[in-house]
Amino acid sequence: MTNKPSSSLTTRIVIAMIAGISVGSFLQWLMPDQSDVVVPLYLFDLSIRGLLVDGVFEVVGKVFVASLQMLVVPLVFVSLICGTCSLKDTTKLGRIGGKAIALYLITTAVAISFAMSLALFISPGEGVNMVANTTFESREAPSLAQVLIQMFPSNPFQAFAQGNMLQVIVFALLFGISIALSGKAGERVASLFEDFSVVIMRLVTVLMNIAPYGVFCLLAGLFTDVSIETFGNLIKYFLVVFVALVLHATVTYPVLLKALTGLNPLIFLRKMRNTAIFAFSTSSSNATLPITMETATKKMGVKNSIASFTVPLGATINMDGTAIMQGVATVFIAQVFNVDLTLSDYLMVILTATLASIGTAGVPGVGLIMLAMVLDQVGLPVEGIGLIIGVDRLLDMTRTAVNVTGDSMVTLIVGKSENQFDEEVYNDLNAGQKIEDIDFSDLKHN
Repeated sequence: MTNKPSSSLTTRIVIAMIAGISVGSFLQWLMPDQSDVVVPLYLFDLSIRGLLVDGVFEVVGKVFVASLQMLVVPLVFVSLICGTCSLKDTTKLGRIGGKAIALYLITTAVAISFAMSLALFISPGEGVNMVANTTFESREAPSLAQVLIQMFPSNPFQAFAQGNMLQVIVFALLFGISIALSGKAGERVASLFEDFSVVIMRLVTVLMNIAPYGVFCLLAGLFTDVSIETFGNLIKYFLVVFVALVLHATVTYPVLLKALTGLNPLIFLRKMRNTAIFAFSTSSSNATLPITMETATKKMGVKNSIASFTVPLGATINMDGTAIMQGVATVFIAQVFNVDLTLSDYLMVILTATLASIGTAGVPGVGLIMLAMVLDQVGLPVEGIGLIIGVDRLLDMTRTAVNVTGDSMVTLIVGKSENQFDEEVYNDLNAGQKIEDIDFSDLKHN
């Protein structure tokens, strides 16, 4: 007898998400301003914050995120090798890469242009009183030449250990091409990697089934210390960025998908639900990458030869959500400091942010580094970034969900254009649903 889940994975994650926000909000009301509630017991005093917020919620949440991140390098490496060596014509790789990069850059440019237009119309910075002595120490972003040089690993094992995704991608591509060109020996190695891929994807399925618990703890911990009152005068800025992110994900992406492929965009949005929730909860495109990969291949019907390249590439260079934040933040900071930007300044912001989406890929704190670079280009004070740091956490969660949605949209377009796409799988609303259910009782019989 099998023990099947009583509800779908999506339902369980949404329930966990709502429960986490509710519990966190209740604890925020119970313990305002990061205070604590101590319950006296017979032998010791029990700290609610120490037990739940800094204990259970933090431990389970961080373990969940770490478990997802654990899969990123092996999944990208194995999947990319399988995809590359399966391409009979290795010259296709350049064409696929060109299409993907062009689409990622175009959507980034559209995102920041739309965000700046919306911010100029609403003027979120008008009348905002700047907090005195607000500072932010920016780090220098690498030059384009440095990025190109650093894409090629001198030690691939070091790249694996550090999680340097650009170097892992380059090494995997070269290794996969070598396998494809190695005849019988290459076929044996390719078969081994195909088996590795099956095992890793099964491990993804296992982690997806414990996701509701991780999502609950992540959001409960976050909402314990974040409330609407903390936004203060920045609530208008927050809402402008949030609305721009939602419209980009639900309007721009579906329109592009329909125009370039003719596919039903409503099916696309429906199948992205799980992945978007994962991205929102983890705030990391890389941590969500295993889920994005599975959604693109198993639920949307894109062949692994395409998805194994475009999805990791998108997780590395696709910054649509970050570009939207930069566009609104630039207008907001300019208005706060009463600086009038010219049309050429706005065009410079669009160009700089679009190119920087590749130039700062993989750098810690990439969003703030890119914003500091953009502000420098148009003469705005970089310390203005300090004004928005306090409200950036929830926005970071939302823009990560937008980024992974863009990754999947571009993957679909490239897969369709290369005839590496199964439209029957895409139109099947239940496609991939069975793999989300895993019967752990099978372990008893092995």
